[in-house]
Amino acid sequence: MNKWLRLEPVQAVPYLLKWLAIGCTIGILTGTSSAALLAALDWATQWRESHRWILFLLPLGGLSSGLIYHYLGSSVEAGNNLLLEEIHDPRSIVPLRMAPLVLLGTTIAHLLGASVGREGTAVQMGASLADSSMQVFRLHGADRRIILMAGISGGVASVFGTPLAGMVFGLEVLAFGHFRYDGLFPCAIAAIIGDRVTLAWGRQHTVYQIPNVPELTIWGLISTIIAGTIFGLTAMVFATLTHRISAYFKAKISYPPLRPFIGGIIIAIAIQILGTTKYIGLGIPTIVSAFNTQLPPWDFAAKIGFTALSLGSGFKGGEVTPLFYIGATLGNALAPLTNLPAPLLAGMGFVGVFAGAANTPLASTLMAIDLFGANVGIYAAIACICSYLCSGHAGIYRAQRVGLSKYAALKHHEGKSIAGIEIDRSTDENSQ
Repeated sequence: MNKWLRLEPVQAVPYLLKWLAIGCTIGILTGTSSAALLAALDWATQWRESHRWILFLLPLGGLSSGLIYHYLGSSVEAGNNLLLEEIHDPRSIVPLRMAPLVLLGTTIAHLLGASVGREGTAVQMGASLADSSMQVFRLHGADRRIILMAGISGGVASVFGTPLAGMVFGLEVLAFGHFRYDGLFPCAIAAIIGDRVTLAWGRQHTVYQIPNVPELTIWGLISTIIAGTIFGLTAMVFATLTHRISAYFKAKISYPPLRPFIGGIIIAIAIQILGTTKYIGLGIPTIVSAFNTQLPPWDFAAKIGFTALSLGSGFKGGEVTPLFYIGATLGNALAPLTNLPAPLLAGMGFVGVFAGAANTPLASTLMAIDLFGANVGIYAAIACICSYLCSGHAGIYRAQRVGLSKYAALKHHEGKSIAGIEIDRSTDENSQ
């Protein structure tokens, strides 16, 4: 009997049963919380668009959100970066109040007209609920890291309807150049169950159509590489601009609640000057249009500005859906310069800019397959890899670490976080 118990497949059984139960629980929590988030944002968007006068209240919304976080949520204000730090160096349980605070802050931002997304909210809600609820099992160390990774996977999968991408994202986002296989099974279960639970709650995801995917030719390959390079450079610009705006607001405005208040004033004025709301909120209608019609070539740049200012000044939400907007409209703008169909380039940009900004080329490629179908995979893979390579050691998550440098000449970055690399660059610039 002992000989049979020592067999490796037998040893895998308790591991599978344990993480199946935990993964299903996390999936239910993340799927339910994402369903609540999607319902709240649908209501906020519809109410805002039918009552445009509410945009004038954006500064007050920023102030109220800032006050709430300053006095009630200072320990969770770091958001996604707090989760990544806890995975790298576990110290304390992620406070459960992160979930309601980020849901409230994101709903306020969308209702009043900030340009933010939803991924950050879904990830923070899922991970905080998972970390708090799993304490009944007294899990610590490596197990707690896996729980947080599964919470991230479930959040991404359920909020976007992308189980394959969600599964890999929770493993890949921690440190680029390294991949955590120890959490693969629980992340997969959490992502699949999370997606199914959100659908069971009646929340449907946006459908994007790419009707014509041509065979890959030499010129098509070259066009895809060029487009991927542009996506990567755009991702680097977005991440760098957002961080610098955040640093500027922190340096100039010492009282945190005033930062989104001032940012809200600037955004509200810009909306009135432009006379359109297409650059605020999630921007789903514009993303869908990028797959169907030719759009103004400056849409992606305007969205970069509105989103960088919204996030940099302190509004809550996420970066990913705005990155989808930026990428899809940028791909749409590049279409006339190539021989590739505009819907295909919009789809490549959709995932490509995200890949460069989040440093997650594998998850982004799988997202394209989740959303657009397997026949887009080869184009998406090339675009995402090129974007990842060309976005430099920058990214939207400052706590993300460099496991393996993208370039041999910059191996001294290995082991550092993006925040640490930014500090090194700033020091070098000041010393010159």
